[in-house]
Amino acid sequence: MPKTKVLVVDDSALMRQVLTDLLSSSPELEVVAAAADPYLAWDKIKQFSPDVVTLDVEMPRMDGLTFLGKLMANRPLPVVMVSSLTEKGCDTTLRALELGAVEFVTKPKLNVATGVAGLADELVAKVIAAARAKVQPVRASVPRLPAGGGFNATHKVLAIGASTGGCEAITAVLTALPADAPGAVVVIHMPEGFTKSFAARLDKTCAVRVSEAKDGDGVVPGHVLIAPGNFHTRVVRSGAFTAVKVEQGPPVNRHRPSVDVLFESCAHQLGPNAVGAILTGMGDDGARGLRAMRHAGAHTLAQDEATCVVFGMPKEAIACGAVEEVLPLDRIPQRLLRFATG
Repeated sequence: MPKTKVLVVDDSALMRQVLTDLLSSSPELEVVAAAADPYLAWDKIKQFSPDVVTLDVEMPRMDGLTFLGKLMANRPLPVVMVSSLTEKGCDTTLRALELGAVEFVTKPKLNVATGVAGLADELVAKVIAAARAKVQPVRASVPRLPAGGGFNATHKVLAIGASTGGCEAITAVLTALPADAPGAVVVIHMPEGFTKSFAARLDKTCAVRVSEAKDGDGVVPGHVLIAPGNFHTRVVRSGAFTAVKVEQGPPVNRHRPSVDVLFESCAHQLGPNAVGAILTGMGDDGARGLRAMRHAGAHTLAQDEATCVVFGMPKEAIACGAVEEVLPLDRIPQRLLRFATG
């Protein structure tokens, strides 16, 4: 089986070497070239036809976002961003995901070479997954659904999980929800810091309010809570009031936050008063939890293969009998609302 060809793009000679060495350690990957800026990268792409590109966020001569936009418009390729853990780095990386980057790996603030070496398994796994991803043009937004569904009179809660490709998918779902949509809790596999920036970006564009979840926050109509990176988020119910419990605990399915943790709490605490949806993502996190939700009487949805960047998490959920209905991304918001009033 031929190896996946990788192009490394980073303005730091040290980082180019570190990334090349780490990726080359995998028998499935071959680093065919490295480039110090986007102009050189474009030449290498034409020369070597890589399967995946790793791209630094801040680049000389042409910024990384401009290059990514041109790449997706002219020669779409799976791109894994290599980003710093700074507020600016978070915002830029999220914009890159909106422009079509498949995944990202975070550079540590200190001892970059040593720190990135500690991320070797994550880096390799994400590059391998990116090679299998479907790079799709940026979709038009899903039209916002009308308000007035009577959701304030219900106790339904929407629970949504995603991973690879999930930034775009979650954005599409949440921007389509009306201001009076049922309360929602979202888990996406993002590190600490990124989830806060992601929630802030969504809050500016959605009719619903969106914020990073804090321990004890109520799950109320018109408000979406994003599970914070590095913390599990569960729902807990006291009478008619539903809130979230935010705590660390050990990783589940190698993830913290874990979709399974959220979904299983919905099954146990809410039963038929929850609606679950599993979107694009790598791996199987969320499959067992969604099955528990379905067995507890909740309605359950999965994003279809055609619209997923990576059809991993939905595929596993479908295979284990967790999913009631499989839908393309643009039909999921309406179905969530319909189930919430059913």
